[in-house]
Amino acid sequence: MVPASHSTTQSAERPASLGGDSAATQHGPWRSRARLASFALVLEHFLLRAGPTLAPWLAVGMAAGVAGWFALADQAQWICLIILCLLAAGASAWTMRRGGDILCLPRAVLTLSLSVALGCGLVWGKSALVGTPAIPGPLVLDMRAIVLERQELTAQSRVRLVVALRLPGEDRAIKARISLKYNDLAVNAGEGAIVRLRARLFPPAPPRLPGGYDFARAAWFDGLAATGSALGPVQVESQGTPSGLAPWRHALAAHVRAAVPGSAGGMAAAFASGERGGITPQDEAAMRDAGLTHLLSVSGLHVSAVVAATYFLALRLLGLWPWLVLRVRLPVLAGGIGGLAAVGYTLLTGAEVPTVRSCLGALLALAAMAAGRRPFSVRLLALAAGFVMLLWPEAVVGPSFQMSFGSVLAIVALHEAAPVRAFLARRQEGWWIRMGRDLAMLLLTGLVIELALMPVAFFHFHRAGIYGSLANLLAIPLTTFVSMPLIGAGLLFDLIGAGRPFWHLCGWSLDLLLGLARWVAARPDVVAQLPVMGSTAYVCMVLGMLWLALWRGQIRLLGLIPAVAGCLWLAMLSPPDMVITGDGRQLGLIDPQSRQLLILGQGRSTYARSSMQDAMGASGEAIPIEQWRGAQCNDSFCRITITQGGRNWRILAARGGGMVEEKAMATACGYVDIVVSRVALMPSCRPRLLRADEPLLYRTGGMALYLAQGRIVTVAQSQGQHPWWRAPGLKPREEADALPPAIPLDQ
Repeated sequence: MVPASHSTTQSAERPASLGGDSAATQHGPWRSRARLASFALVLEHFLLRAGPTLAPWLAVGMAAGVAGWFALADQAQWICLIILCLLAAGASAWTMRRGGDILCLPRAVLTLSLSVALGCGLVWGKSALVGTPAIPGPLVLDMRAIVLERQELTAQSRVRLVVALRLPGEDRAIKARISLKYNDLAVNAGEGAIVRLRARLFPPAPPRLPGGYDFARAAWFDGLAATGSALGPVQVESQGTPSGLAPWRHALAAHVRAAVPGSAGGMAAAFASGERGGITPQDEAAMRDAGLTHLLSVSGLHVSAVVAATYFLALRLLGLWPWLVLRVRLPVLAGGIGGLAAVGYTLLTGAEVPTVRSCLGALLALAAMAAGRRPFSVRLLALAAGFVMLLWPEAVVGPSFQMSFGSVLAIVALHEAAPVRAFLARRQEGWWIRMGRDLAMLLLTGLVIELALMPVAFFHFHRAGIYGSLANLLAIPLTTFVSMPLIGAGLLFDLIGAGRPFWHLCGWSLDLLLGLARWVAARPDVVAQLPVMGSTAYVCMVLGMLWLALWRGQIRLLGLIPAVAGCLWLAMLSPPDMVITGDGRQLGLIDPQSRQLLILGQGRSTYARSSMQDAMGASGEAIPIEQWRGAQCNDSFCRITITQGGRNWRILAARGGGMVEEKAMATACGYVDIVVSRVALMPSCRPRLLRADEPLLYRTGGMALYLAQGRIVTVAQSQGQHPWWRAPGLKPREEADALPPAIPLDQ
C-alpha cells in the first residue's frame, strides 16, 4: 500500500498506475506521459487537485470585473471586456459539450469569465441607475431644503447636513452636503426638518493631484450633486417627522458623550452609535499614525464583539431553563439571538457599508455554525464578498473593502496553514506554555495583517504605520474585552440610574487607548511614506497575496514572484519633481538638496499641504516657495530655478490672477521652460516645454511632473470618460480650444 504522503509524487510520475478510486483516472490523458506534458493537461491536472479551492476565485474574478470597469477608459472598452468574457465563456461551454479528456479547465474558464463579466456589468448598471450628475459650477443661492441626514462634528463645533433641494430653473431634485457652524443650526433641526438657508455650493471635487482621493467618484455613487457651506444661520420652517433609528442614534451618541467627556467620549459614542464627530482631529491623526484608526469605524471588530457577547450571554441564560435545554439546541438559538443583535447594532449605527459588510460576515459565520461547519473559511469569506459586490460593487476600489476583506483573508489563510495548525494543536502542557503560544500567535497574526494591508495603505493613503501590529496587540484586547463591555454595562445600568461607575471605568480605558496612540504616534519614524505608486505595482502585490492565500500546498509559493516584484517596484519609486493642482492655485516642488517640500499658494488651508505631501512622499514642515533661495518673487509671479537630471529647469508660476502686459508676459514666457497660471494666458505666452494654465488644467486636472524622466502624469489619465469626471474650476474660455497643445517634456 502506497503511503499517503507519496501518492502525489507517484501520480505525477506513473499516471498509468493510478488506482481506480483516483479522480484522475476518470480522464484518459493521465495514461500518456507525452500528453501529460502538454500545457492544457498540466493545468487540468492542477485544477483537479485544487478541488474546492477554485470557488473563492469566482469572487476574485467578480472583483476584477469591477476594477476593470474603473480602470478602462470608455464605453467601447467596457463593452469589449464583456464581449471577450462572453466569447471565452462560450468557447469553454462548446469545449465541454464536445467532451473529451479536459473538463476542469474549460469549466474554470467558463465560470471565471462569467464572473468577470458579471462584475463589470454590475458596477456599470449601478452607475447608470444611481449615479447623480454634479451641478455645473459654483453657486451661491438661497434655498429651501429638507434635511435628510444630520451629523454632529462636536469636536470641530460644526454640523454636517445632507439636504434635498431643487435648483432654480430645474425640475430635478438634488442631494447636497452642507457644513455649517454649530451655533447656526437649531438643536432640534434633525432629519425631516424643512430649513431655509443661504449657501455656497460646489461640484464634488475630483482628485487634486494624481493618486489623490476621488470625492467626485464617491459622490456619484452616493447620489450627491453638490457640497458646500452655509453663509449664515439656518431658519427652521418646520420640524418634520424623522423616520428610522436616526433620532435614537443621535440621542444615544449625545448620552454617551455627556457621560464620558473629551475625545474618550467621542470614541465611546463612535463605538455605541457610529458617530465619530466627537473625536478631535489631533487624536484621530494619532490613531491613524499608530495604526489604530480602524477601531474608530464600526466594522468587523465591533460587530464580532457584540455578536460574541450576545451569544455567550444568551447561551448562559438559556441554559438556566431545563425545559428549553431538553428540547432545543441552545447553540442554534443563541446564534439566532446573536444574529438579531448584529442586525440591530448595524441598523443603530447607521448601516454604513463597512458595518453591513461585517454584519453579513457575522450572519454567514453563525449560519455555518448552525449547520455544523467551520465559521471561518476562505469559501465563506468569498461568499460574503460576493454579497457585498452585488449590493455595492463600487466598494471594491475603495480602501475599506480591500482592508477589511484583506485582513480577514490573511487571518484565515494563516490559521489554515499546516505549520500554524500544528503549532496551535492541543497537547499536554502547562497553562503558561499555552498562553505563550496564544500570545505568539496573536503577535504573528498582527504582523501578517500589517504586511497584508501595507500595500493597500501605500496605494490609497501613501503612508503606513510601522508599529501598528504592536499597538494593536494591546489596543484590540483593550477595546474588545474592556471598553465595549463597559459601554454596554453603562447603558444597561443607566436604566436604573447606576451607570456612572461603569462610565468612569470606560473613560479610563479609552484614555489609556488614546494615550497608547499618542505615545506610538510620537515615536521617531512611526510612519513610512511613499510617493504615488502606480497601479501596476499594486496589482502585482495584490495578485501575489491572493495566490498565496487561496491556493494550498507548495504551489502557493509562486505568489511570491509577483509580490516580490511589486515590492521591488515600490523600492524604486521616485517622487515627482513638481506637482500642480487642478485649479492652478497651488504648486509643489521638492528641494533637490534638503528634500523638503516647497509650496506656492498654500494659504491658510492645510489640505493643500497634506495632499502634496502625500503625492510626493514628503514629511516634515513645508516651506513657502517665496522663502526659498532658488525663487525670485514679486506680487504677481515667482520665477523658480531647480536642478534635475543634470540641467536647470526654469519655472514661472503665477501668485494671483492679476493682469500683466502682454509683451512683458510673452518675454517672460520665452525665458522659462514651464509656466503655471490659474487663468488663461495669451497665445503669445510660449514657454519652451509646458504652459499649464486654466484651459489645459481644465482638461487634464492636477499634474505630477517627473522632469528628469521627461514624463507627465495627470488626473485625467486615470478618469477616462467615466460620468463623474469633471475637471476642476470654472469652464474655460471658448478661445482655449484654439490654443496649441502642451509640449511633452521629452520633446
